[in-house]
Amino acid sequence: MATTVLIMTDGLRPDALPLANTPALDRLLARSSYTMRATSVWPTMTLPCHTSIFHSVPPTRHGIMSNDWQPLARPLPGLLEQAQNAGKQCAFFYNWENLRDLSRPGSLAFAYFRDNCYTDPDADLVIAQAAVDYMRADRPDFAFVYLGTIDAAGHMHGWMSAPYLAQIERVDTAVALLLDALPAGSHILLQSDHGGHDRVHGTDQPEDMLIPWLVAGPGIRAGYEIETAVSLLDTAPTLARLLGIPPHPAWEGRCIAELFE
Repeated sequence: MATTVLIMTDGLRPDALPLANTPALDRLLARSSYTMRATSVWPTMTLPCHTSIFHSVPPTRHGIMSNDWQPLARPLPGLLEQAQNAGKQCAFFYNWENLRDLSRPGSLAFAYFRDNCYTDPDADLVIAQAAVDYMRADRPDFAFVYLGTIDAAGHMHGWMSAPYLAQIERVDTAVALLLDALPAGSHILLQSDHGGHDRVHGTDQPEDMLIPWLVAGPGIRAGYEIETAVSLLDTAPTLARLLGIPPHPAWEGRCIAELFE
């Protein structure tokens, strides 16, 4: 059974990709519909961004404006609730614990967390291997694989620094592990949540706001640069179409129909 996978490379700036040796990401890009000018939301912080990714509304709507979780100001179902209601099996793999409340209890068939993204340069390989092992055994309909070490390298060494670029190359091996393990017919959406500058992010300047956004799989135009504007609010509606489930009427993003053949 094919799987739809959202791979999150936290803190990856699109203009860093040409500066790093990334054969797996290059291979994925060649068979993707993509844009290197997708936009994040403000504040460009990990938890507000991810809440917007999974619920397709901006932080001004869901109310989470920092990395400290709180109940949604105006609750609405996210992608995982929509998938669970449609009978889909979903799994989460991540190494930043604040993401654990992106879905309501009862939405996940499996979750794997390891607090390692700030302590182990190879932390994302651990997460990727856990995802591969589970997907091979259980074939979920949807898997979210969060890789947090690029962001950690940015905070520790600075965005676009030599250690930051080296960490992108290390994470590329984790992406290769995932791509090589996915069954035929799978769809992949890879993106980051925000960029960064100096050793921080959170502003609305382009270095923080611009993100890569790539989709590959059956029925997706290969090697195609998306012409329309893409926001991370469009991730959940696009994934919903790939999963064959309805988007929630309150979502504000849209499915990027241009990428389909």
